[in-house]
Amino acid sequence: MDNLPTQVTFRFDAELNDFLPARWRGVAFAYGYKGAQSVKHLIEAIGVPHPEVEFILVDGRPVGFDYQPRDGEHIAVYPAAGELAREGLPALRPPPPDPIAFLADNHLGRLARYLRLLGFDTAYGGDQDDDVLAERSRDENRVLLTRDRGLLKRSLVQFGYCLRSMDAGEQLIAVLRRYRLFDHIEPWRRCLRCNGLLEPVDKAAILHLLEPKTKQYYDTFQQCGTCGQVYWRGSHVGGLEGLVAAVESRRMKDEKPR
Repeated sequence: MDNLPTQVTFRFDAELNDFLPARWRGVAFAYGYKGAQSVKHLIEAIGVPHPEVEFILVDGRPVGFDYQPRDGEHIAVYPAAGELAREGLPALRPPPPDPIAFLADNHLGRLARYLRLLGFDTAYGGDQDDDVLAERSRDENRVLLTRDRGLLKRSLVQFGYCLRSMDAGEQLIAVLRRYRLFDHIEPWRRCLRCNGLLEPVDKAAILHLLEPKTKQYYDTFQQCGTCGQVYWRGSHVGGLEGLVAAVESRRMKDEKPR
């Protein structure tokens, strides 16, 4: 009898269905397996990275990732933005870092730049491999942003989000929406090059770094306290204002009554 497979029923809520085969999306389905398995292992075997999961109910009661299901149980899995987020149920992990801090993997350079433009602490993985990225996300207490589901399944990763779109603008909106950041945008705070904080600097102190036309037409400057990069309102104001306008437009669309 011990060799008989265990069969449970799963149902995934809302955007978690993005990770499932078409036949399992939006419906309850039977799932069989052999041997003792944690519910976390089963969820990831089905295809859903654990950082995307916020609540798990087994026959209506909340359980943790280490719970080992029994034959015949019904398992409902919910994301952070799902219907249970407002019910006061115990979550599977602490809340994300506050203030929020991100780590974008090496395929998300433009997203990292956009987040920095809006003032969010965003480290960039560059050419670092998955082992290093997973360790950095843990050691620096950052939300790991990636399109790589396998990377998010690593046990070291506590906070993470899988970007569904390949378009950096859509990725930005998804991150702002997922972490409710529309009210926390603070442009002109961070260096686009290194993520350091910008500080006001006297023109005379950086005059030797400026091109002739910049010296002539601009008087207000900021400088990165980490790498020394100099910024002025003409250096990227057009792109920044366009980005902020696009974000606000999407925000208003999201908040419009339906």
